[in-house]
Amino acid sequence: MLEKTGIPTKEDIKSITPSEERRRKGPVAVIECFQKIPCNPCYTSCKFGAIKEFKDINDRPVVDFDKCTGCGVCVVNCPGLAIFIIDETYSDTEALVKIPYEFIPLPEEGSYVTALNREGKPVCRAKVVKVQNAKSQDRTPVVSLAVPKEYSMEVRFFNINDYFSDNTYICRCEELTLGELRELIRMGYRTLDEIKRISRAGMGPCQGRTCRQLIMQELAKTTGQKMEEMPMTTFRPPVKAIKLGALAGGDDNE
Repeated sequence: MLEKTGIPTKEDIKSITPSEERRRKGPVAVIECFQKIPCNPCYTSCKFGAIKEFKDINDRPVVDFDKCTGCGVCVVNCPGLAIFIIDETYSDTEALVKIPYEFIPLPEEGSYVTALNREGKPVCRAKVVKVQNAKSQDRTPVVSLAVPKEYSMEVRFFNINDYFSDNTYICRCEELTLGELRELIRMGYRTLDEIKRISRAGMGPCQGRTCRQLIMQELAKTTGQKMEEMPMTTFRPPVKAIKLGALAGGDDNE
C-alpha cells in the first residue's frame, strides 16, 4: 500500500508507535521512515544515542524510546521530514505535536489551523503554540500544534486555513455555521434529529449528505459519543433531488 499510495498501513504505524506508558512520561520522537534508503542524519545528529546504530546505511531508523528526550534535533536534520515529536503531557486534554514545515508563509503563534492526517484529510482544529525557525535549523522550521490528545498519533500536517472556525458553514443548504452548531450542543441538543428539528440542518436539497457526517463528528468530539452508536435522522422521500416529472410519473427528462 505504501508504494502505491504513499500512506502507511496500520501495521506500519503500530511498529513505530511509542508505548502508552512511554508517552505518559513526556515528549518523544516518532520516526515515520518506512522504506530502506541510504540515509542516516537522524542517527548522527542524536546526542543521546536514542536512535540505534545502523548496521547498514540503508537500514530503517529505530528509536530507543527510553533514551529519547524529545529534544527535536533529529526533526530538523531529517531530509525526508519524516520525524515528529509528540508530547502527551502538554495538558490534561491536549497533546503537543511538533511538525517540520518547509512552506511559506509560516503560521503565526496563537493562530488556529486545520490539522491533517497522513492522508491529508482534516482531523481537528489545532492551535499554533510555537514556531521555531532558528538559523541552526537549516531552513526547516518546526511548528508546534496543540491538538486533542487522542489525535497525537494522527496529526502529521496542517492547512494554514482554519476550516474549523465558528464561521465555517456546516450545512450549506440551511446556512448553519459551526459556531451555531456548537452553541446548540452547549444548549443541550445531543442528537442529529434534535439538531435537525431546531436548525433544519439536513432538510435542504442534499438531504444531509454533506452536513450529516460533519455534525456527527462535532457531536462525538464535544459530547464523547461514538459516531457508530449515534441514532440516525429520520429519512423521508425523496432522499435525493429528483425532477418534478419523475414525481408526476412522466419521463425522466421532463
